[in-house]
Amino acid sequence: MQRYQSYALGQWIDGEGVETNLYNAITGEHFGETSSIGLDYKAMMEYAVKTGGYALRKMTFQERGRMLKALALFLMEKKNKYYQVSAWSGATKVDSWIDIEGGIGNLFANASLRRQFPDLPYYVDGVAAPLSKEGSFIGHHIMVPKEGVAIHINAFNFPIWGMLEKIAVNLMAGVPTIVKPSEFTCYLTEVMVRDIVASKILPEGSLQLVCGLGRGILDFVDSQDVVTFTGSAATGRKLKSLPQFVQNSVPFNLEADSLNASVLGKHAAPGTVEFDLFIKETTKEITVKAGQKCTAVRRIIVPEDWIDEVEKGISARLASTKIGDPSQEGVRMGALATRTQVERVTESVDRLKQSQEIVFGDLENFEVFGADKNKGAFFSPILFRNNDPFNKTDCHDIEAFGPVSTIMPYKNIEDAITLAKMGKGSLVSSIVTPNDNEAREFVVGAASMHGRILVLNEACAKESTGHGSPMPLLTHGGPGRAGGGEEMGGKRGIMHYLQRTAIQGHPTTITHITEQFQVGAEMPEANPHVFRKHFEELVIGETVFTHKHTVTDADIVNFANVSGDNFYAHMDATSLEGTIFEGRVAHGYFILSKAAGLFVDPKKGPVLLNYGLDEARFVKPVYPGATIGVRFTVKEKIDQEKKSEDDIAKGIVKFLVDVYDETGETVALATILTMVKKINQE
Repeated sequence: MQRYQSYALGQWIDGEGVETNLYNAITGEHFGETSSIGLDYKAMMEYAVKTGGYALRKMTFQERGRMLKALALFLMEKKNKYYQVSAWSGATKVDSWIDIEGGIGNLFANASLRRQFPDLPYYVDGVAAPLSKEGSFIGHHIMVPKEGVAIHINAFNFPIWGMLEKIAVNLMAGVPTIVKPSEFTCYLTEVMVRDIVASKILPEGSLQLVCGLGRGILDFVDSQDVVTFTGSAATGRKLKSLPQFVQNSVPFNLEADSLNASVLGKHAAPGTVEFDLFIKETTKEITVKAGQKCTAVRRIIVPEDWIDEVEKGISARLASTKIGDPSQEGVRMGALATRTQVERVTESVDRLKQSQEIVFGDLENFEVFGADKNKGAFFSPILFRNNDPFNKTDCHDIEAFGPVSTIMPYKNIEDAITLAKMGKGSLVSSIVTPNDNEAREFVVGAASMHGRILVLNEACAKESTGHGSPMPLLTHGGPGRAGGGEEMGGKRGIMHYLQRTAIQGHPTTITHITEQFQVGAEMPEANPHVFRKHFEELVIGETVFTHKHTVTDADIVNFANVSGDNFYAHMDATSLEGTIFEGRVAHGYFILSKAAGLFVDPKKGPVLLNYGLDEARFVKPVYPGATIGVRFTVKEKIDQEKKSEDDIAKGIVKFLVDVYDETGETVALATILTMVKKINQE
């Protein structure tokens, strides 16, 4: 009998006794057991902070991002192993693809976010706030990694995705983690964590695993810790109200199963591409992962004139869906994860039957291919019809966490919005319509009760990821019943694990702290020119003060001839009445172009190229006769990794371009991005 272990305090630990027996969802075979009894959670948390957290907090965002990328590449090479084990949970290949490669995709996506962060262990948030008249006192915000532990308690349905989508975010932020997957499917998580540990890509102590019930895992949480829970709303509320959470103000993110809805728009009539898309996508959401997704469609909201056609269309597709052993050819839907889930879903279906009619499916009479229905955790798709959803409301309150959904009619789009919101808060809703006005009305009306809304039509169908797929760069969560939490979301998700702190002081001091140049800070003159310096030699704040240039009418005419920009304010002095200009004005882009001519050192040197321009502003008109100069300042430095052995070692340097006139006032501001060679090419 295989014992599935926990990874704690740097070693694999076998818990005492047996808490949970593990069964193959297809064959019913008893293949393993697990237990978390005896784990020292206080010691695990201290170990995470002092060992894993210490190492992670020393790393910059760039280093953490490269670490996640390396881990993602490593796990992709091992993916076939995970598919084999995933099949034990009743998952088809498509189900496993969502879990395994979808989870690894989260690592890749979060790794790419390093480009939006500085080359520092902490994040500089927003822009400086001027706090004084003369500019000698300013404020800013920095965000540092919390010095606690991210504890993730995950559901049974996604043993890999549930772990990776969460740890990708906290590891990117610099916070260590303890993961407790569901005891029923922890065997798949354990297989992957063994590979992660063996790879030594993550610092020791940054990831620990609890296989088993995990009783006591939350006993020692404090204000610096972050707890996430994915599962039932009832269990989530109990955890959220624990005394230690209230007393210590522990951040708690709840992502609960919800009664998600998909709406067929009134413009998506039978015979349209959108109608067919709706039937196809809704059926897929019922059967993929055997309906065991927190984002699955539970309520199917359709115009009352077409409810019969929708029922026929979905029923026909469900009837053609083969249930059974996913290894058998043609099987499109596997089993529920456990026999326990079969019992729970059956109970929910029995309750729903009290107020609405089953129009497809049978709890007892359904065919299973390649397996014994009585040994595995198989379940028939069940389609209900509720002709009076405003009064028969069980469908808005009871969720069967399996392949179960209810069709219901609506009269107008306002009714559809109301029905969608009667789920009391959902992770996702969708509307299928070719009409953008209808889409806008639904989205604006329903958004307050949904964490995500998919608008599906023919134009985006080919590349749409579907109703049930949360994406790493978008938020995942929802209000009310859905938990009121927020996960992923790209940069937003990372910030949940950072503490935002306001800092105040002189611009020079704030520049030193943030390692980003702040206006008003000291600007030591660069010697030699900054374009003669390698990446390592450049110092934040050092500045090139350029020669001056007096703008002429000829400059304006010549630039208009070259650029083709003959806008009246530049070329027709007789058309300026009623404008803000006193006379013909120089092109803003001429000012920036001339600035480049002033600050560039043209000889070959460490600067490889200029590849971008950010935050360009023209703040004061420049008229012929004005004399301009440039303060060209090293604003920020971001390290880059070598992409290959032959690649040039380099970094990105942001320069502040401050163009000023003879009065000393700024007339234009911009940030240019340059690629600068390093001295050390190893």
